[in-house]
Amino acid sequence: MAVIPVDIAGRPYEVRVARGLLHEVAAQCGIRLRKTRVPIVTDARVHVAWGGTVAASLEAAGHEPRWRILPPGEASKSWEGLAGTVDWLLAEGVERGDHILALGGGVIGDLTGFAAAIVKRGCNFIQLPTTLLAQVDSSVGGKTAINTGAGKNLVGAFHQPALVLADPLALETLPPRELRAGYAEVVKYGLIDDPAFFAWCERHGPALLAGETEPLEHAITQSIAAKARIVAEDERETTGARALLNLGHTFAHTLEAETAFSDRLLHGEAVALGMVLAARYSARCGLMAPTDAERIAGHFAATGLPHELSALELGCDGPTLVEHMRHDKKMDAGTLPFVLLRGIGGAFLARDVALADVAAFLDEELKR
Repeated sequence: MAVIPVDIAGRPYEVRVARGLLHEVAAQCGIRLRKTRVPIVTDARVHVAWGGTVAASLEAAGHEPRWRILPPGEASKSWEGLAGTVDWLLAEGVERGDHILALGGGVIGDLTGFAAAIVKRGCNFIQLPTTLLAQVDSSVGGKTAINTGAGKNLVGAFHQPALVLADPLALETLPPRELRAGYAEVVKYGLIDDPAFFAWCERHGPALLAGETEPLEHAITQSIAAKARIVAEDERETTGARALLNLGHTFAHTLEAETAFSDRLLHGEAVALGMVLAARYSARCGLMAPTDAERIAGHFAATGLPHELSALELGCDGPTLVEHMRHDKKMDAGTLPFVLLRGIGGAFLARDVALADVAAFLDEELKR
């Protein structure tokens, strides 16, 4: 088992990575499960695939699993989903010292973590991520949120989990499209500051997506270690280091908003396309070689991820997309910082990007 510490000041925790952890949930959680009844938030698809496994582990240890089962998809990460989950937790008698289990992908982890942050002014939760995206990114770092009509993740809190159990076996029941979407977040760590890891992705990405154990587990542990290092340095995005993890996300959230947070474009798919757009915009600004930008696009194309904005057939123009950006939570005094690239592995935070220029660039990409 790989054990990766996340050294948050005052609230350190571990991310454990090993095949079979969902079969050992009770033992892994140990004394954190201090009561007979254990509240678990999940979605209907994950419950079918892994609910029985988790329940068997808990019941064998003398616990009674209590389930809140939500519809799968981003629509559950809403005011309604949050209110229903909070009311359920209160009805279950959850106390501040209890631990809520979040069994699922990023939607479940974000929603459960936010509910845990606000129930009785903060109680504990444990992440049991079942998607590649959640295992390598959203389950680690304490960002929790819901979506609103104004945009993605605009209401939320920083609330760290007490423990993360990442079981690669859970990915065997993941649809191929979901696995590919999560892979975009793996590639991100190479593009931020590790060009050697991006080259590793180019060599091993197809094997990873085919489900080969060794490259998959290497990608998970490498990605978690990279995120843990950045989060420990800048938990709340105050120094700028953690902001680099948003590479591609400003474009991605805009595209998700334009497609109404629907299955038309999964979050990881939007991130892949967002990183291509960030690279091409960087090249347009003379910050990186166009050949490097197209190398990034080519890798996503080779792995079946979106890499051309025009292929979405959005039926809108660049200014319409930029209007979504004006609601971005990173807006500061009327300006929006962008994570751009000075080459592969050279991410940096640009605070002088003109949104009118971004709109013109997106117009070009929509017609590409």
